[in-house]
Formats: sequence, structure tokens, C-alpha cells
Amino acid sequence: MNVKALICALLLPLPALGQGFAGLGGTAEGYALPDPAARLEFPRDHGAHPGFRIEWWYVTANLEGEDGRQYGIQWTLFRSALAPGDPGTGWQNRTAWMGHAAVTSADTHKSAERLARGGIGQAGVTLAPFRAEIDDWHLVSTAAPGADPLSAARLGASGAGFAYDLDLVATGPLVLQGAQGYSVKSRDGQASHYYSQPFYRAEGRLIFPDRTVRVTGRAWLDREWSSQPLAADQTGWDWLSLHLDDGAKLMVFRLRGAGDDFLTGTWIAPDGTPAPLPPGAVEMIPKAETQLDGRSIPTLWQIRLPARGLDITVTALQPGAWNATRVPYWEGPVTARGSHPGEGYLEMTGY
Repeated sequence: MNVKALICALLLPLPALGQGFAGLGGTAEGYALPDPAARLEFPRDHGAHPGFRIEWWYVTANLEGEDGRQYGIQWTLFRSALAPGDPGTGWQNRTAWMGHAAVTSADTHKSAERLARGGIGQAGVTLAPFRAEIDDWHLVSTAAPGADPLSAARLGASGAGFAYDLDLVATGPLVLQGAQGYSVKSRDGQASHYYSQPFYRAEGRLIFPDRTVRVTGRAWLDREWSSQPLAADQTGWDWLSLHLDDGAKLMVFRLRGAGDDFLTGTWIAPDGTPAPLPPGAVEMIPKAETQLDGRSIPTLWQIRLPARGLDITVTALQPGAWNATRVPYWEGPVTARGSHPGEGYLEMTGY
């Protein structure tokens, strides 16, 4: 699910901000809507979908440094259409872009934010060759000719007190979330098109003012687009992606509403075969909270998936991983202990 949608919503007209979390339950009139009969095609769907209101390219990575320490990074590019129809060109372009980047360790969390407009070369996504960028932040294909453009990529960003430069190489297939890439977000039927590349091997460096650290690890790419992904009463979400030590992957999310929460996700076998979880199959139970920016944020969770015999405790590497951006939210690396140990990323919005 991810905060991509929440940040793009900041660029929507202000009256929409009261409709669902950050305006994401607002009207989609004039925009394209996700279609359960549509089938995703690649490489086409790595590119932008300007008929939809909101879209994002989102990467997280769990890394181990040559210094023996654990790190996490986040990189996100958000596209927001400011009006339906042809976005236009040049200074008349009606597209806004936003970028978020962060580096997290057990004792620090550093984040940065970039804003840009479309049409003037400041930010955007091209498909051939694939390149997603905002200012000098980039996700650029390094794949061999004829290969999927996102089977290998270079990722980079920087902010106050940090920078990173990573090479990503896919060791497994793209994964369609939900029903063939159609991901339902509420009992009212709100949905998005959603796929992932959860099999990246990552290698590169983190750069701090006093040192450069070589790192290796695992990364996860999420791609999602929609025009109304939330119901009007949904106040936020808790989203979790996990690389399990047995080679499987797990993505789950809980959308919090005025009534019952909406929980679902995908179990991904080591070979990349997805098994969508029916609503209610997974439990996400907050167990402990951290006080941040005047809010109580759950940073210790129990996750149960009885059908898979999964019962784990998920713990934040850095409980203070708070992004004090235009809409603040929590985002950081986690470890899983219990029946299915592993590591991954947790995102929490709307608190």
C-alpha cells in the first residue's frame, strides 16, 4: 500500500483532504479507475499512467554493513495528477512530483523530501530506457538488452547527513498483488493496480559525513496506481513487507476505518508464486507503542497467519523512524522472530 499515496494526496486540491486519509477517499470523477478485468503488461506498466490520479515507485532495502551493523533505506517517487485529462506540456503541465528518501539504523534515522513539477525536466519517468527521477535522485535500469528493464537497476538519493548508491539485481520474478494485479482496499470496493519486485539483491554504499559503509542485502520494489484507493472513512494504514529466512515473502496491510479494519495481503512462495490472502486471514496486533511527535505509534507487532502456521513478533530496528514530512508518518526496517524469522519494512500512517 505504502505512503506513496498519502504524499501524492498533498498535491490534490485542499477540499479533498477531508475525504478519507489525506484525501485518498476523494472523488475520482474524470480519472481512470482500476479495472479487475485489466491485465498488467511489462515493460509497459513500469512506466507512468497519467490517466490515474495517483501513482508511485517505491523501494525499501534491508542492508548489512561491512561494519557489522544493520541499516535500512527508503526511496519513493510519487506522481499526482492535478486535474483529469491530458496533463499538458512544458509549464502548462498539470502533474506534480514528490520524492522521499531515508536511511535508518539502530541509533539514527535521517530522511529527506523533494518537490517538483512535471513538464520541465525536473522530475518524471521514462520507459525506454527506464528512468525514474526527481532532481538528482534516481532509479535507473541497468538491465541487459532484451531483459525486463527492472530486472537490474541503480538507485541513488541524498539528504542532510546521508546519501546512498545501490545496485539492484532481481533473483526472482515480478509478483502481481491481489487478483492478477487488482488489489482491493476496502469492503466498498476501492482498489488499485499493484505489483512488486520483492527479490532484489542489493549491493552498494551508504555515505555519511564521517564515513562510507559498504552494504549488501535484500530490497523490495512496489508499484501502485489508482484514483480513489481508500474509502472515505479510512483514516490510515499499517503496511508490512517481509523477507522470510526460508525464502518466502509476505506482504500484509491493515486499513483502519470507522468500522472494522480491512486486512489482506499476499503470501509469496520462494519461486515467486503469489497466494492472495482473503480478507481476515491475517492478524496484525499492536503490542507496544512509541511516543513520537505527540502520537502513540505501534512499533512492536504480533502477526498471525494461521493457514501458514505463521506466528511472529515484528520489532522496529529504530522505533524513532519518524518522517517529519508534509504529512508525517512512520517508516523503517523491522526484524521478525518466531515461527518464520526474517526482516523487512513497516510503514504506518494516519496516527
